[in-house]
Amino acid sequence: MLQIDVVTLFPRMFDAVTTSGVTGRALERRLYDLVLWNPRDFAVNAYRAIDDRPYGGGPGMVMMPEPLEKAIGAARQRQKSTGVVKPRVVHLTPQGRLLDNALVVELTQEQGLVMLAGRYEGVDERLAGRVFDDEVSIGDYVLSGGELAAMVVMDAVVRQLPGALGDAESASQDSFVNGLLDHPHYTRPESYEGAMVPPVLLSGNHAQITKWRLKQALGRTWQRRPDLLAKRSLSAAESVLLEEFKKEGS
Repeated sequence: MLQIDVVTLFPRMFDAVTTSGVTGRALERRLYDLVLWNPRDFAVNAYRAIDDRPYGGGPGMVMMPEPLEKAIGAARQRQKSTGVVKPRVVHLTPQGRLLDNALVVELTQEQGLVMLAGRYEGVDERLAGRVFDDEVSIGDYVLSGGELAAMVVMDAVVRQLPGALGDAESASQDSFVNGLLDHPHYTRPESYEGAMVPPVLLSGNHAQITKWRLKQALGRTWQRRPDLLAKRSLSAAESVLLEEFKKEGS
């Protein structure tokens, strides 16, 4: 069972992922375990303060290293008591590696994850070399804290766990798994506001349906995320399908 610990000032925020959806059902099925740690419980002063003004001046506050390191240490120790040899400690920060499908798969291979959801202007830099194994970003923008980023990582990782999804093939067919955006999806009715479901999807010819879906995925990626295609080496068959898509579009 995957062990996840999160160090956060706002544990209640995680009710969103533990009480509903795929992550909620996976927790009920004990596919993973989640423990939340509030660094205020590890504060070394009477006021339970975990932040202070930055040296050198400037706006905002910085999270102090000692309460965070103690909380992370407690999370590590808990995981080791469950049999996790070496939990991977991840700091959620805009300065980290950009989260993509490859990194999600990488994180899924871990026995345990300890995530730090920082707040304010950031955390004391001296923690980086002492406790973090990795730094991860979910995008080039700034959030009020790392909790939402931690939940994004959790959702992306948990849905990869065997048994988390109703259909065993769902995760393998997600966008980005093969380096492409997903193909278009349709359901009933066959006609909606004058727009019809593509005939090939009604044909029952599974080989043609698979070919059509791949062509649409290639074309949609070319239109919307050409940067993904630039990273991917297309096979000869995929190149032909992409050219067909371009000609049909023109």
